[in-house]
Amino acid sequence: MIKAEITDKELLKHLDSIHKDEMTIFVMADGQVRGAFLNGTRLVNQMRANHNLGILETYILGQAELCAALMIPTMKGREHLTLRYETNGPAVGFGVEADSTGYVRGHLLQNPIPVDKPLESWDLAPFFGEGTLSVSRMGEGMKTPQTGVTPIVYKNISQDLACYFEQSEQIHTAFNTSIQFDSQGRVTGAGGMFLQVMPKAGGKSSVKTEQVENELENRSEESEKLLIRVENAFKAMPSIGKWFSDGGDMEDVVYGLFREFKPSVVLNRDIIFDCPCSTEYYAQQIKHLPPAELEDIIQRDPEPLEIICHNCGSVYKITKDMLK
Repeated sequence: MIKAEITDKELLKHLDSIHKDEMTIFVMADGQVRGAFLNGTRLVNQMRANHNLGILETYILGQAELCAALMIPTMKGREHLTLRYETNGPAVGFGVEADSTGYVRGHLLQNPIPVDKPLESWDLAPFFGEGTLSVSRMGEGMKTPQTGVTPIVYKNISQDLACYFEQSEQIHTAFNTSIQFDSQGRVTGAGGMFLQVMPKAGGKSSVKTEQVENELENRSEESEKLLIRVENAFKAMPSIGKWFSDGGDMEDVVYGLFREFKPSVVLNRDIIFDCPCSTEYYAQQIKHLPPAELEDIIQRDPEPLEIICHNCGSVYKITKDMLK
C-alpha cells in the first residue's frame, strides 16, 4: 500500500497527544462474556487520507472498518473476513475486510455519496435502503469462503451486524462504534466496542433428575440476570469517539464500566489500516491476462498504466517494460 500523507499540522499535533491506536481484548463475568475495545482514531484518519473522503463518506466507511476490526477476536487461527453491506439507498453500501494479522481495508460502493440537503443528524438510515449484509470467512486451508447473509433491518451498521450474529450464528453480540469530528471536520477520535456471550460449555444429557433440572433452571435465570446487567453497563458507555478525542485511556473504560463483572484483559494488539497491494502484485495480475489481450494493452494503452486499488486508494504506475 502507498500510505497517503496526512498534512494537517493541527490534526497531526492532536494525534500525537492522544492514546495510540490499539485493541484491548478482555473476558468478564466468569468467562461468560468476551469483549474488545478499540481505539481506531489513526486508522480512520489514514483511511480517509488514502481514499480522499468527505465527512459523510468518512463516517460511513469509518464505522464499517471499525466494526470489521472488532470482529478480529472472533477469528480462529489464520483467517480473513469480508463484511459487505449492499442497499438500494443513496449510499449503496460498502465492502470492508479484516485479517487476523491485524490489518483492515475497504471501500465505499458509492463515492461521493449524493446529498440533496445539509446533514441534520448522524442518523444514517436515510442513506441506507433495503438490502443485505453478508459476512464471508476464509480460514487457513479453506478452498472457498464460508458466507452468511441476513437482511438489513435497522439501517444501522452496528445494529445490523449484531442482528447478523443473532440470526446467522445464534450468538448474542453487541457493537458500538463512534467517530468524533471537530468544528473543522477533522476526525479527532474514533473507536468501538464489541461484546459477545460465550457459548455454554458442556454437553447435553438425555436423562435429567428433577434436582438437576431445577439447578440448571436456576443457573439459567442467574445467567440471564447477569447478562442484562452487562447489557445495561454497555448501554451506559459514553461516546467512544469523544472519549479518545479527549485523551481517554483504554483500561479506564474496561475496568471502570464493567468493574462489577471483574474483567480481565487477555491481550492488547495493534490494528491498522493497511493493504497488501503493491506495484508488483498488479503487474503480475495484468501479465496473467490472455496473451492477445495483454499485447493489445501494451500496444494501445498509454505508458505508464495507472492502476487504483479500490480497497485502499493507492495509485500504481505500471510501465510497459514490467509487462514484457
